Amino acid sequence: MLQLHGHPFSSYTWKALIPLYANDTPFEFIGMTTDRPLSEQFPGKAHPGGHIPVLVDGDSVVVEATSIVEHLAVHHPGPAPLIPADPAEAAVARMIDRVFDNYVMGNMQRVVAAHFTSRDKPELGLRDAPDQTEIAAAKSRLRQAYAWLEKWLSENALPPHVSLVTCAAAPALFYADWVERIPADCSRLAALRAELLALPAVSRCVEDARPYRPFFPLGAPDRD
Repeated sequence: MLQLHGHPFSSYTWKALIPLYANDTPFEFIGMTTDRPLSEQFPGKAHPGGHIPVLVDGDSVVVEATSIVEHLAVHHPGPAPLIPADPAEAAVARMIDRVFDNYVMGNMQRVVAAHFTSRDKPELGLRDAPDQTEIAAAKSRLRQAYAWLEKWLSENALPPHVSLVTCAAAPALFYADWVERIPADCSRLAALRAELLALPAVSRCVEDARPYRPFFPLGAPDRD
């Protein structure tokens, strides 16, 4: 059976969980414990950066959430398409996947990291005061990404759910909206967030992560 190592509150763990749930793929979830640094647990040794999630499929160890989605599409296909069959459409899906990971999720994580003493060692705890310069810069880049995506959505169609884009966009928009609300002039993007959160595979991730919200360093909003 497949094993997925991760944490229910981790955005990139969601990215790997969503395709597993969408295709009803049998797997064992191995949650990271809080009594040891991640570097001392399996993902910390299997992943070159010591990150989660990590997928184990027999003798294969797959790192990086996007690669996990690609692996599942090839080796454990199901009703959810994950990767478009048309190569040109697949290339677009991969492009938008990178946009959500690098510019939405990435800048959301910059805001969160600005609250920690060490981004690489969150177990060291929070700063006495967050780095406001870094927060302002990250939020500015996040608004830039929102605007780009809003324009792209006005001119293009996303692949059917659940695709690689779904897997990237759902956790990225969920958490990014917590640190910088999607503005009123990005109505398509806001509608996409609501649409994604209504998908059963995504809703399951939201509910499973709910008990961990007190750990969100900015304070989780009373919504979603």
